[in-house]
Amino acid sequence: MTLSRARTTGAVYLLYFVMVIGAAASIGRTPAALSDAANLIANAGYIVVTLLLYQLFNRVNRNLALLAVAISVAGCVIQSPSSFRLVPAQSALPIFGLFNLTIGILILKSTFLPRGLGVLMTLSGLGWLTFLSPELLKYLRAYVEILGIAAEGSLMLWLLVKGVNVQRWNAQARG
Repeated sequence: MTLSRARTTGAVYLLYFVMVIGAAASIGRTPAALSDAANLIANAGYIVVTLLLYQLFNRVNRNLALLAVAISVAGCVIQSPSSFRLVPAQSALPIFGLFNLTIGILILKSTFLPRGLGVLMTLSGLGWLTFLSPELLKYLRAYVEILGIAAEGSLMLWLLVKGVNVQRWNAQARG
């Protein structure tokens, strides 16, 4: 893993954030087909982010990193019909909660990223799981959304600005 590769992951993650914000902003302001296409493109962008994160974490625990890929792709597949209002937009959030939880665990097991990022991703993953409980969600929704954005935004910014500790990544890759 090179520093530039980790930063590329952060840059693609940032591009995904921009796509999601643009897609969300286009709802109701542009023809439905355009906002639907923007959401599908954002989903494709998240799959790219997922594959880049796999490259980053497969040396920490290959099976867990593969599980993260499967979870994320499943979330994107489930979320895609929401672009056409066939399922509620939040249907895939618990699945992405499992993804964030898995990425959080991988970060915590890694030696090349700050543990605080792992804690944030783990907490955000648990937070997204509250979407399984409408009663709980009534009280926690705003906090869960803020935590989710803060966690993924922090990981994205860290990768973009700092990258990874290359020596530790290489040592973990060899081990």
